[in-house]
Amino acid sequence: MSGLVLVTGATGFIAKHCIAELIRQGYRVRGTARQPGAHADIARALERAGIDASWLEVQRADLLHDDGWEQALDGCSHVLHVAAPFPIKPPRDHERLLRPAVDGTLRVLKAATRVGVQRVVLTSSVVACIYPSGTEQSRTYTEADWTDINRPDISPYVVAKTRAEQAAWEFVRTTPNAPELAVINPGFVLGPAFDTDLSTSLEVVKLIAQGKYPAAPRAGCIVVDVRDVAAAHVAAMTNPNASGERFLATSGTISLLDLARMIAHAVPHVASRIPRREVPDFLIRALAYFDRSLLAVLPDLSVHRVCDSSKAQTRLGISFRSPREAATAAAKSLHDLGVV
Repeated sequence: MSGLVLVTGATGFIAKHCIAELIRQGYRVRGTARQPGAHADIARALERAGIDASWLEVQRADLLHDDGWEQALDGCSHVLHVAAPFPIKPPRDHERLLRPAVDGTLRVLKAATRVGVQRVVLTSSVVACIYPSGTEQSRTYTEADWTDINRPDISPYVVAKTRAEQAAWEFVRTTPNAPELAVINPGFVLGPAFDTDLSTSLEVVKLIAQGKYPAAPRAGCIVVDVRDVAAAHVAAMTNPNASGERFLATSGTISLLDLARMIAHAVPHVASRIPRREVPDFLIRALAYFDRSLLAVLPDLSVHRVCDSSKAQTRLGISFRSPREAATAAAKSLHDLGVV
């Protein structure tokens, strides 16, 4: 298979790695971005990583507006719908997350149906799986698990990702001639940055390395390397048996304190700044009243969740890098870019 593939949200961390992986495998890529000048920035990032950016074109399109999507999809047999908001601090207006996530996903799927796209690969998240109803949370999760969006303790981001994926499955189930759908559910995405336009996960690495966190919450971090996430997207696009399937993309669960230690080991000059102890849960809950960025961690306090990624390994052929390798690559890339 070869040809033209659309990648939405082309300025994003995962999207840039998906674009790079597609070009490596001989595909031409059309990316979408909200800003008209995005092509130059993406091309520079790709060239810095040794990728021939002449295989990339970028078209302006916005998840909140219909304009431009059919033109963006023209000539594309496959779509990687990667674009999604993931702010480090949850907005007070939840619609700022829900509308781009849910309406934007449906907008892409509707346009893809109209132009006859064969398959869409949607970037969801482990958060659409790991917050079910009930009290037993420290366990192993699979693709059969779904988050209960009515839980009062989950963040707007979790609700948005879950609702967007549910809406996508409902659309392809009920819409005649809808494209095939495959979904990738990655964890906390680390790995090498191509440029200084950092994702939320890499912002966390930066803040840890800069000493912004004097101590770490007692929370687990379900890690995956962005290079493996990109490989999973392309494999789900091409594998005939991936249609109609979800794939968890994770390599292991570590504590935030472990992540800090891995960052310090990768970039020794920041070792004196990283947290060396954990914060009691009650204190994190109290601080969350004043610091909204802590709200997202509340459901994970003193909980050890593990995701079973064997399905992606066996069906898609993905060999996941370890959390240490992903964290090390993230920290070293930020150092090389002059961020830390």
